[in-house]
Amino acid sequence: MAQKFGNGRWVREGFLDNRVDGTIVGRIVLAVVGPVDLYLRGNFKADIAGQVIQFRNPRFEDEDIAGQVIGDMENPQVGDVNLISFDPHPNLAPHPYIEWFSARKNHYRIELEPADAWIVPLSEMAEIDRMSRAIREALAGLVAERPTQEPTEWV
Repeated sequence: MAQKFGNGRWVREGFLDNRVDGTIVGRIVLAVVGPVDLYLRGNFKADIAGQVIQFRNPRFEDEDIAGQVIGDMENPQVGDVNLISFDPHPNLAPHPYIEWFSARKNHYRIELEPADAWIVPLSEMAEIDRMSRAIREALAGLVAERPTQEPTEWV
């Protein structure tokens, strides 16, 4: 079963950067846990491929129970993208969808409302550039060389 972070309410904000083909780096801020850096093998789906996305969740709740559920998740997160898209499935209304598997094979999924995520404009990229570079340099050595996991289809 995937960890949905309290049906999304434990996800505060973050960004993901797919400007280097085959990798996604970013930072997600979670309830109780705080910032979690990510280095994932794979790419966004075609609708946002090669972009930087940012998100902010107005339904965020910093509940103590989050610590019991997600407090022991790997930090940083290193793993494989399963699906990251703003339009993940043709039979559902478009919405931001972020799903990955950690190196320990833990499955994580975040679904947001359409207005909660956006492609970052070039004019706002300076701070994200700095963070992306730092995350990439810090975590690149933790990524084992192996093929990325094949994406799964929605059922």
